[in-house]
Amino acid sequence: MFKEQIQFLKKHYHMATVEEVLDAYYSNKALPDHSVLLTFDDAYKDHFEYVFPVLEHEHIQGAFYPPVKAVTEHTVLDVNKIHFILASTPPARFDNLLHEVRLLLDKYRDEYHLDSYEHYFNKLATFDRFDSKEVLFFKRLLQVELPEKLRNTITDELFVKIVGIDESSFSRELYMSIDQIKCMVDCGMHIGSHGYDHYWLSSLPKEKQEFEIAKSIEFIGMVGGDPENWTICYPYGDYNQDTIDLLKEHGCKMGLCTRVDIATLDRDMQDSIFKLPRLDVNDLPKDAHAKPNKWYEIG
Repeated sequence: MFKEQIQFLKKHYHMATVEEVLDAYYSNKALPDHSVLLTFDDAYKDHFEYVFPVLEHEHIQGAFYPPVKAVTEHTVLDVNKIHFILASTPPARFDNLLHEVRLLLDKYRDEYHLDSYEHYFNKLATFDRFDSKEVLFFKRLLQVELPEKLRNTITDELFVKIVGIDESSFSRELYMSIDQIKCMVDCGMHIGSHGYDHYWLSSLPKEKQEFEIAKSIEFIGMVGGDPENWTICYPYGDYNQDTIDLLKEHGCKMGLCTRVDIATLDRDMQDSIFKLPRLDVNDLPKDAHAKPNKWYEIG
């Protein structure tokens, strides 16, 4: 399906590079109509094994955004631990998983001055286009709502109990190695920042955000990327004004979020280059012979 989608895109779109996008914004060079830039988050090994060979063969640049700590220290991102906890829980046993969460909140309530399970569920259990309210509650509780130390503790306990795989071994199976990333850079792929710890950046104080950015720049240089013309894909699509101020201060040229829309390079809108939306892979056809859909008409 990925190969089919690439053929669909080549037929109907101009396959842009990061350099073209930056030139269009900063040097006012024309970008062809219906341009598309391919972005890939989280440095999954699948990107090296399946995506990179197709892009290399088709002479297309991809922009890849590795979370530094997962690659360099062989940890597993909390978001991926959560994904695999969910994937290892059959739908018929999901109530059991929520019961485990309730028990863990009870266990740590006094130590962390927690509210009731019902409080968190009512606050976080909303729908989005991909997840049920129960799944979204589980994700948001463990990704951003609880204190960082407790989020890590509860996620680790559930990962060990439900998934049951050594974290370091799991990380090596899941993410690209440094050498694989260097290989892609040597072949013209773009490597940008996806943070160090893959945190929701707006939840961090400015000093911690600066640490995340500094470690990213260091990593980009280490793998052969360009620390003078770097870009960021915000973890979870999350940022605030402190983030943008720090990015400009440290020479970042572009920021990508997860808002679903066509990106426009609007110089009249303040900091628009740091707020670019993206389409999800599922928003476009995965059939080489498909007709363009509504997104083609929009832009």
